[in-house]
Amino acid sequence: MSATVISVDDDNFAAEVEQSKQPVLIDFWAPWCGPCMALLPTVEGVASVYGDELKVVKINVDDCPKLGEKFGVQGIPNLTLVKDGTPTVLRERSRTRLVGEIDALLD
Repeated sequence: MSATVISVDDDNFAAEVEQSKQPVLIDFWAPWCGPCMALLPTVEGVASVYGDELKVVKINVDDCPKLGEKFGVQGIPNLTLVKDGTPTVLRERSRTRLVGEIDALLD
């Protein structure tokens, strides 16, 4: 995993997501999920595009099912942007379209 993508669990969720001063992109995933693994380079690419403007984190739904429930995750991969405490599920999966969707939400 890239150094710019932070692994989040129940113990550090509050510090990394709820208390974050910048918007947070959450990648809900599991290691057995093929589409999740295929999306990993896109997520890392988004992290490198935004740098300090956007925090990018990954939450393993097998290890942290309550966090998945908290965000209403019913399937993975699931990308959710949290800005000012408000979560928005992102629909795009290509890097270019995902960046466009994130840009629209960050404005």
